[in-house]
Amino acid sequence: MKPTETEVIESQQSAIKSYGVNALKIISRFRVVVVFLILVITSSLLSENFFTIGNITNVLRQASFNGLLAIGLTFVILTAGIDLSVGSALGLATMVAGLLSHQNPIILIGAAVLAGALMGLINGVTIAKLHIEPFVVTLATLSIGRGIALLLTGGYLVVGTTAFVRWLGTGFVLGVPVPVIVMAIGFFIAYIVLRYTPYGRRMYAVGANQEAARLAGIDVDLHKISAYVIAGVVAAMAGVILVGRLGVSDPLAGTGLELDAIAATVIGGTTFEGGKGGIAGTIIGVLILAMVNNIMNLLGFSPYAQQVAKGLVLAAAVIMNEYKRRR
Repeated sequence: MKPTETEVIESQQSAIKSYGVNALKIISRFRVVVVFLILVITSSLLSENFFTIGNITNVLRQASFNGLLAIGLTFVILTAGIDLSVGSALGLATMVAGLLSHQNPIILIGAAVLAGALMGLINGVTIAKLHIEPFVVTLATLSIGRGIALLLTGGYLVVGTTAFVRWLGTGFVLGVPVPVIVMAIGFFIAYIVLRYTPYGRRMYAVGANQEAARLAGIDVDLHKISAYVIAGVVAAMAGVILVGRLGVSDPLAGTGLELDAIAATVIGGTTFEGGKGGIAGTIIGVLILAMVNNIMNLLGFSPYAQQVAKGLVLAAAVIMNEYKRRR
């Protein structure tokens, strides 16, 4: 039986509505990618220098430090935690690297990473075993770590480092800056671990529902502690690379970087409620923040305006995540 004209129109309207709903779902799911692409297009239109090889290399190099910190923050926030001390862990690692600048690079890097891991271990054990709020614990270790970094040299800079550490901060491999390669390796390992290993699946389970994870036989405390240790280790590695980049160890290095790392992680879709998000989104979040800083630099905006812009981007990301959660 041939459909009537009314039925044809209703069928067309239903199909259009269905396509519209599906399109909105796709945009919602990949909203971070959409924002990233819009930002890339806008930046290229605002400045002819944006899409040059030199500028893109600079953006990636600047993003590498925040990217390493954001890797650790992704693990922590997936467990419904927070780590405000990663910037101080970076600063402490730089001072350890500075004091050991005349030692073998393996000893230097190992000691710096150990300092970051120890700081993460203290955070994790205190949070998991004493059941103290992560915000309070990491706020305390933020101050303690920074104080120790200042005490080690009386607040003075330590000039110089080994050739290998210098290469880590300033070297190139096939035209790609070494810090970018280190960041990419870190992201790749973290992505594989979280997406394809039992440990990664258990991290999501811990963040989604700790009691259910415990009843399922998952060692919740161990996974929480490991997340903070990972955050401390990658922060320390970022500190070593920063020493190589600058050629000096600064006890105030990393001040405020924890906020940028948290912002990049949240912008990437990893939510504070835990169990949602991942490394893929964090990568985009890191690049979005780096591009915001870069285009504002190219356009001559002051650093204060850049802080406002980053705050607005973070606020928009939080609102979008909350809206999606409620829907």
